[in-house]
Amino acid sequence: MNTHRWMSLQFFSFFMTWGIFLPFWTGWMIHAKGITVPQASLIMSLGLVARGLSTLFAFPYLSGKLSSKILLNGAKIGTLISILCYIPANTFTSLLIVTLIFHFFYPALMPALDSAASILVQNNQLKHYGKSRQWGSIGFILAGMILSVFTGMLGDRVILWAFIFGTVFVVCLGFMRAPVILSKKPHADKTQKMGLLKLFDIKHFSLVLIIVILLQAAHASYYNYGYLFLQEIHAPKYLIGVIINIAVVAEIIFFSIADRRFQNFSVGSLLAMAALGSSLRWILVFAFPNVFVFSVSQILHACSFAMGHYAFMKYLIKNISPSQIPKAQGMYSALALSWSTAVFTMFGGYLYEIEPRYAFIGMIVCTIPSMILALVYRKLELKKETSLSI
Repeated sequence: MNTHRWMSLQFFSFFMTWGIFLPFWTGWMIHAKGITVPQASLIMSLGLVARGLSTLFAFPYLSGKLSSKILLNGAKIGTLISILCYIPANTFTSLLIVTLIFHFFYPALMPALDSAASILVQNNQLKHYGKSRQWGSIGFILAGMILSVFTGMLGDRVILWAFIFGTVFVVCLGFMRAPVILSKKPHADKTQKMGLLKLFDIKHFSLVLIIVILLQAAHASYYNYGYLFLQEIHAPKYLIGVIINIAVVAEIIFFSIADRRFQNFSVGSLLAMAALGSSLRWILVFAFPNVFVFSVSQILHACSFAMGHYAFMKYLIKNISPSQIPKAQGMYSALALSWSTAVFTMFGGYLYEIEPRYAFIGMIVCTIPSMILALVYRKLELKKETSLSI
C-alpha cells in the first residue's frame, strides 16, 4: 500500500469515530445516561482540560521517545479500553472519571495523525496533505449519516455501541504496514530537547497560534449543543445526522481543492477568510433559528474550520522543523482544540440555558478578534514580501 492510501485510510478510520463522538456524545450522555445539560457541559469541559494536558505535555514527550507508529497504536488501544469503561458508568462521578481517562488517549490521535502527515509531506513521501485529509471528512460524514438512521430506529443508546465498533476498526487498521519513516525511533538531537516555549521564538508563531485558538474556540457551542439545538428547532430526527454532515461535505470539498485552488493564498489571507466565514455562520444561526437556515449555514464550516485548519498546517509545513512539529501540533491541539473549547463550552452552556440561540451568537467574541488579528498578520506577510523583493 502506498503512502497516500495508508495516510488516507488512517484519517478515514479515525474521523469515522470522530463523526460519532463530536456531534452525538453530549446528547448521548444526557439522553442515555440521564444527566443534565449543565452536568454534561462540565464533564465535556473537564474532558477537554484532560485532553489539553495530554496533547500539550504527554504527546510531545512521547513523540520524542517513540516512533509515530507505536504512538498511534498505543493511543488507539488506550482509547478502546477506556471507551469500554463507559458501559458500566451510570453516575455523574463515574462518567466524569471515565471521560478524563478517555480524553487522555483518544484526542491525542488527531495531532499524532497530523504530525505523521506533516513529516511525510516534508520528506516528499506524501504529495498533498489536503487530498489525504479529505478522507477523514468522508469517514466523518459516513459515520454520522449511518448513525442517524440507527438512532432514529433504536434510540440514542446505539451511539455507544457504534463508537465501540468504530474504535475496534481503528485498532485493527493500526496493525497495517506503515511508511518506514514513521516506524523509526526519533533521534535525540538538540532541537528535540528544546522546550515548548522555544516555539515562540519562531517568527509570528504566537500570532498565528492565537488566531487559530480563537477560530477553533468559536466551534464550542456547535460541537456540544448543535445536536440538541436541532432538536430544539424541531428538525426531524432522521435528518439531524444529514444536516450535521452538510458541514463535513463542505469540508471534504474544501480539502479536495485546497492544494490546487489555495496554494498561492497567504496564511494570513486564509485565516482572515476563515474568521469572516465563521462570524457569518453564527450570526445566521442566531438570527434565523430554523432548520433551513441552519442547514445552509453548515456550508460555512468550510471556512470556519477547514480553511483555518489548512492555514495552520500550511504555516507549520513552511516554518516548523520536523523535530518541532509534534510540539507545535500538541500546543495547537491543547490550546486551540481543547482548553479554549472547554472554556467556551461552559460559556456556551450558560448561554444555552438562557436561550439556545444565544450560545451561537456568543461565539463572535472569538471570531471578530481573530479576523482583526488575521488581517494584522496578512499585513505583516505583505510587508515581508515587499522587503524581500526590493
